[in-house]
Amino acid sequence: MLDPEFDENKEDIQSSVQRYENMLNQQENAFFDAETLEQIAEHYFVQSRFDQALDAVNLGLSHFNYSLELITLKAQILGEMQRPEEAMELIENSILLFPNDIELTLVKGYLLSQMGQHEESIQLFLAALDRTEEKDEVYFRIGLSYQAWGKPREAVDMLKKCLELNSENENALVELANCLDEIGKIEESIPYYKQFIDADPFSFTAWYNLGIAYSKLKQFEKAIDAYEYSLAIEPTFGSSLFNLGNTYMNIQEYAKAEEAYQLCLKYDDPNPELYCCLGASIERQRRFDEALPFYKEAIKVDPLWDEGYYGLAVCLTEMDKWFEALHFLKKALKLNDTNPLYWTGLADVESYLGNPVSADEAYAKSVDLDSFFAPTWVKWAQLHYDLNDFEKCAEIMLSAIDELPEEADLYYRAAIFLIKAGQFKEAFHFLESGLLLDYDKHEIIFEYFPNMETQKAIYKLIQQYKK
Repeated sequence: MLDPEFDENKEDIQSSVQRYENMLNQQENAFFDAETLEQIAEHYFVQSRFDQALDAVNLGLSHFNYSLELITLKAQILGEMQRPEEAMELIENSILLFPNDIELTLVKGYLLSQMGQHEESIQLFLAALDRTEEKDEVYFRIGLSYQAWGKPREAVDMLKKCLELNSENENALVELANCLDEIGKIEESIPYYKQFIDADPFSFTAWYNLGIAYSKLKQFEKAIDAYEYSLAIEPTFGSSLFNLGNTYMNIQEYAKAEEAYQLCLKYDDPNPELYCCLGASIERQRRFDEALPFYKEAIKVDPLWDEGYYGLAVCLTEMDKWFEALHFLKKALKLNDTNPLYWTGLADVESYLGNPVSADEAYAKSVDLDSFFAPTWVKWAQLHYDLNDFEKCAEIMLSAIDELPEEADLYYRAAIFLIKAGQFKEAFHFLESGLLLDYDKHEIIFEYFPNMETQKAIYKLIQQYKK
């Protein structure tokens, strides 16, 4: 259950914001105390509406010149607006008046880090440790400075110290997980999340972040449980709904993913990524005509969202609307020409439409961008097989094997194409390699040699390698 007092405070803030905006819109006079104006400015600040936050805090400072809360908030707002020099001047002037205020020191350290002066920032924070009882907050700031400095290992040490002093610092918990993920040790964040949840089992954001950790570890069932707990506490939490949908997509539970995305669309602000994910969940269920409107909504919200155009192309391809698919693939590539999937999709369509030269160029571009995706190599070779250019097929497969030497399927295909090209000695070498890597995949050979006599000869050779 959520803290009822939190809900009441939220209502009070919303009421104050509404009264403040009415004052601005109707050019009326209204009185707000310093605390209320700080809350209004913070409301805009957390929503990244920095111009409005700055206006609110400036109004406050025009009446309450020496409010430290408003001064420090203004400095943070200016920092987020990429105006750290102005913010630093404000803080330095305030420190002259209030030299012992720890909050001013913490904001100064944050600004130094933002200005790239990470070492100075950390030294300032370390010196502040002796001046405050809230050492966990200082260690948290040091961790953030190391993180901004590109030193995640040092950040981990500081964030752990923060959590040792205050296991309920959820922001530190999130940043610790991010740093551990960066150094490949995300599993170490799990005990910290569990400890936090033991202390506060009704923290829906803690359950949500635990779900993220499990998702990154590919422990999808545990991730689903964590997201479900989060949603049991706060059913309208869009982030948990969205990630729940993503997790169901990962385990190919597309109908459940669709349900999660639909709920997310109900409670969260519509955005192109959500529309595309919802479209993809429906597309995977082969309801292509129903998926199309969601991809269209994605590019309606953001005409530069290339994934929306690609999603349209995939559905239209499956619906045999090849020319329409070609149009949207070209739009996707115009916006993002470094996505290998887009080039493969373009090649598939060009091949179907009888444009082998264009298809060849597109497949080549795709493998140039990502040479570790076997299906693209196979499609590229098949293009030339259909043109009876068997030597080119074999050449493509040999290049694929150089990139993916553990893929048995590629060796069998290389053998097939070399036999077709009359290069029998080389073909048997690759056939042998394929059989040793994965004997069971040899069945593909018979698809390319329908003649029974040829099949018998190949079968006798293969039998020598049967386990």
